[in-house]
Amino acid sequence: MRLLLIRHAPTPETGTILTGRAPGVSLGEAGREMAQHLADRLSALKGHALYSSPIERCRETATPIGRAWGLKPRVNRGFIEVDYGDWTGRKLKQLYKLKAWRGLFVAPSRFRFPRGESLGEMQSRAVAACEDLADSHRNQTVGVVTHADIIRAVLAHYLGSPLDLFQRLDVLPASVSVIDLPRDGWPRVPVVNHVADLERWR
Repeated sequence: MRLLLIRHAPTPETGTILTGRAPGVSLGEAGREMAQHLADRLSALKGHALYSSPIERCRETATPIGRAWGLKPRVNRGFIEVDYGDWTGRKLKQLYKLKAWRGLFVAPSRFRFPRGESLGEMQSRAVAACEDLADSHRNQTVGVVTHADIIRAVLAHYLGSPLDLFQRLDVLPASVSVIDLPRDGWPRVPVVNHVADLERWR
């Protein structure tokens, strides 16, 4: 299976608020335009299946991709956003001041969000979801619209990199990363964080 891990397009809150699983966070006009631009890029590929995190911004990003591929996106809870617990909905500039914030970057594999999920648990369930898709979609191209931390953790796993280093992987909004999961042989990661617009990463 060729797995396309697609980060959702940005919302007005992206980069300022840790929205997490909070309901009602939708793509703004700029996000919808970026999602359509992404769908136009992906229309050159033949997708056999398309999945999405249940979170609204992912489903909205998946909709134009589904139109381009002639597919109806299916929700897969294995790719839902990290449960940030008590940090959900808080401004990032406030979280940066917390002593606990440092632990998120010093030792992510040991970090649990207050009354939320640990990053190790997140990685385990996301990788398990990838393996389930690989079993169900052999020799097919499958898209999954999900979240930055999910994509980083999955990439780290298949690259053989410790979870403690997963923050070093940059995953921009509306970017595409690719993992090949053959039935026999080792996984390959031919693409990470692909965006067409040079200005977004220069």
